[in-house]
Amino acid sequence: MANFNLKINGQSHQVEVDEDTPLLWVLRDHLGLVGTKYSCGIAQCGACTVHVNGEAMFSCTMPVSSVGSDEVTTIEGLSKDGNHPVQKAWDEVDVAQCGYCQAGQIMTAAAFLKKNPKPTTDEIENAMNRNICRCGTYHKIREAVAMAAKTK
Repeated sequence: MANFNLKINGQSHQVEVDEDTPLLWVLRDHLGLVGTKYSCGIAQCGACTVHVNGEAMFSCTMPVSSVGSDEVTTIEGLSKDGNHPVQKAWDEVDVAQCGYCQAGQIMTAAAFLKKNPKPTTDEIENAMNRNICRCGTYHKIREAVAMAAKTK
């Protein structure tokens, strides 16, 4: 076991875990930040997406030891009141069905739009293609990302 000082959602946290513990499990099991979801465990579906220094990353395979002094943002830290443009667009379009993948989808979209505030439809599709939605709401996801881009 090792001690790690992590900066998550603008706050400092200290955890004692094995070096190879995935960041996902530190977030969920040690810090109670359960908005980030576990699904595949092999970085293939995107449900566990968080931002690390503003980049969308899969937390299920990222060892906590690799985080260092990087700033981690989870869905809980994206905005205080759910008023991030992507979250607002998600509600407006009514994207969620089961909702399981939505935190990862939103985090991927937010990081993408920060880099590319005026994307084309093809760019949206390419940016979101690493995230799986078992309910198949891809058309609504594209619509919400495009809507968020227009409101930023």
